[in-house]
Amino acid sequence: MTFTDAEDVDLTLRAVLADTLGIARARVDGFTEATALFGALPEFDSMAVATLLTALEERLGILIEDDDIDADTLETYGALLSFAKGKALQ
Repeated sequence: MTFTDAEDVDLTLRAVLADTLGIARARVDGFTEATALFGALPEFDSMAVATLLTALEERLGILIEDDDIDADTLETYGALLSFAKGKALQ
């Protein structure tokens, strides 16, 4: 699947977060760009990061290299969304 629309990437990221973290979609739908993720959500631990990144690769049809991700990328929903858009919309 090729993504051409930022809204599609946003919706996919929200679905991946809900699925991989096991949290309610309504809660994820309420995330803003400033919503803290890694370190703020108990569900989002180091094990969840690997699962999340694998799911993003599969659903967005992207390749995420180890050096693509750092703590800042996972800090907020906005940072993760910007990363996903950058990968999916190239």
